[in-house]
Amino acid sequence: MSHTPSHDSHTEHDDAVEPINAEGVDEAAVESNRRLYTGWQWLVFSALAVGYSLFHLISLNVYPLETWSFRIVHIAGALVLGYSLYAGTRFADSDRERSAAWMRWLSYALLLPALYALIRVAMMYQTINDGAMRIAPEIEAWHFGYPLILATVAGILLSWAYRQVRETLSPADLVLMVCSLAVAAYLLLIFNTPLRASTGTPFAPMGISYAAIAGSLLILELTRRVAGMALVVISAVFLVYVFAGPYLPGFLGYPGLSVGRFFSQVYTDAGILGPTTAVSSTYIILFIIFAAFLQASKVGDYFVNFAFAAAGRARGGPAKVSIFASGLMGMINGTSAGNVVSTGSLTIPLMKKVGYPSRSAGAIEAAASTGGQIMPPIMGAGAFIMAEVTGIPYTDIAVAALIPAILYFLSIYCMVDFEAAKKGMRGMRKEEIPQFRRLVKQVYLFAPIIILIVALFMGYSVIRAGTLATASAAVVSWLTPHRMGVQAILRALQLAGAMSIQIIAVCACAGLIVGVIALTGVGARFSSLLLNLAGVSQLLALFFAMCISILLGMGMPTTAAYAVAASVVAPGLIEIGIQPLVAHFFVFYFAVVSAITPPVALASYAAAGISGDNAMGTSVASFKIGLAAFIVPFMFFYSPAMLMEGSGMQILRVGVTATLGIVLLAAVVQAWFFGPVKAWQRVVMLVGAIFMIYGGIYTDIAGLAIGIVLFVMQRRLYGNGKETATAG
Repeated sequence: MSHTPSHDSHTEHDDAVEPINAEGVDEAAVESNRRLYTGWQWLVFSALAVGYSLFHLISLNVYPLETWSFRIVHIAGALVLGYSLYAGTRFADSDRERSAAWMRWLSYALLLPALYALIRVAMMYQTINDGAMRIAPEIEAWHFGYPLILATVAGILLSWAYRQVRETLSPADLVLMVCSLAVAAYLLLIFNTPLRASTGTPFAPMGISYAAIAGSLLILELTRRVAGMALVVISAVFLVYVFAGPYLPGFLGYPGLSVGRFFSQVYTDAGILGPTTAVSSTYIILFIIFAAFLQASKVGDYFVNFAFAAAGRARGGPAKVSIFASGLMGMINGTSAGNVVSTGSLTIPLMKKVGYPSRSAGAIEAAASTGGQIMPPIMGAGAFIMAEVTGIPYTDIAVAALIPAILYFLSIYCMVDFEAAKKGMRGMRKEEIPQFRRLVKQVYLFAPIIILIVALFMGYSVIRAGTLATASAAVVSWLTPHRMGVQAILRALQLAGAMSIQIIAVCACAGLIVGVIALTGVGARFSSLLLNLAGVSQLLALFFAMCISILLGMGMPTTAAYAVAASVVAPGLIEIGIQPLVAHFFVFYFAVVSAITPPVALASYAAAGISGDNAMGTSVASFKIGLAAFIVPFMFFYSPAMLMEGSGMQILRVGVTATLGIVLLAAVVQAWFFGPVKAWQRVVMLVGAIFMIYGGIYTDIAGLAIGIVLFVMQRRLYGNGKETATAG
């Protein structure tokens, strides 16, 4: 029976199957609450997005701003752009469903206090310029703080109820955009005076607290719109803890902070303007611009077509294509769920065609897309935060990630291959896939990635290397039909501005949580808890740290999940004697795999939406396929050579034996090696796999012995496995 893709066509003269040609892989999915402007509004908001991207490129490369000022503008720009593009509730399907006129007029009325707060900031600026040391508290309260908080709270509440057609900006969101500007303007004014040194003390101007309260609410609301409720709920729990802490028993209790003292400090580099925003305002925004340039030059389509040409003909071909394509796209993409949507829409239907059940197809794509986040050199965005938090050079982190990433993708590859063999699946036929020799001629499209890697290892800063790679993407496009002229470059900058909103909102929101952890000292108390556990068993302490990292990451994008886990869990691991690099990689891996860990597995849910299978079933299956990622972090602890820490011989031995162990582990999970694996063999195989993964010299020898015995037994019984393959 012939299997052909749904878009195959035949002509009278040519009987051949039309090969797959990946197109539109680069196109970002349009969210259900995203506005689609037309006419003059499209021009205005496109110009705003282009200006936002250009601001970062110029500030990072040509004209640097003072650090705090740069970060305040970075967040304010994302808030203004975010509220212009993302609605607070679902759109009206027709004019009849639009909100009543009184809601519109109430929204416009709220512009008055918002604009008044913004105008008062300009007047305060004049007062400070005239030589005043500080602003009178009653002016800050009655003429700035109260109007600003009123407009912010009422604007958020109205935006939840205000329904508008998709092509129009809601006046309630216009209020929130003005409030975002007022917050930024006040903070820029105060933080550029000696009053900046007073944050967190009883002498801090109350205006900082009013601005921080309004700013925090605006960040939380935008996060809800672009990333869902999970991160907002966790942030709210942490904020409640700030004021409920004095009433809590045991190790959670602490003396407490006043509203003024906490909020005057949380919108500084101790919280929202801290490490997460430091990374989002530099590395992340730069690599989003890089990704947008790759999209504009259609490199993503080439990556997927190259993966089809390289792996499509192997058994279960589309599943192996999914692994390669998702690894390439995922390291640039930055979100597991976003990667599933971009590559999975092509690979999942093709996997189903060659015999994979819907559940397996979705699970393979989810596990592969999640792996993209741990794929050097870019590793989504988590590696940049790790470099910022630990002070370890970014290049060292990228090198350390190499062996674990290879093991993770090898594990998924073996799982996929064994399942294909077990079910007797075919690969794709030669005529169904793009011609490899044609694609090899376009191998120069990998140049931007290669330039990035070479520049990093030549000692260029991440910012300079990223800028060079972005420029090279535009240059390389001139060798293809998708040449990037001025219009295409402006389109890429506009796309980057829009793409950056989610990750910036998430980083700012994570900064709020990091601020709570830093200012209340809950991280230190958690560290002492881990220290006590380690006194009983280090393995128990690691297991507990794993559970907390996954729990904190559930429903959250990778960047936020790692930022929070790095603040809560990593210091405790370092305190029990684990090296900083190992401790941070440990929590980073579990923050990443929270995307495929039931019950809240964002990547698996996205894949289930495409495959048409049950979301929970898909998340359990993707957990099973990505099992290696739950074991590899423990290997860091027992064998630091996994992270390139040690002599060349140690690294080689651990790398080779761990690789063999991962292959055995895949065989255990799929109950297939060269043929079916009996129950007792699976138990023995699991013991051998764990021995080799553990990494000790004696356990490696024992594991190798078990592996060789099972290998010989399976080869004698089943040869190359063809005798037992049954039609899937």
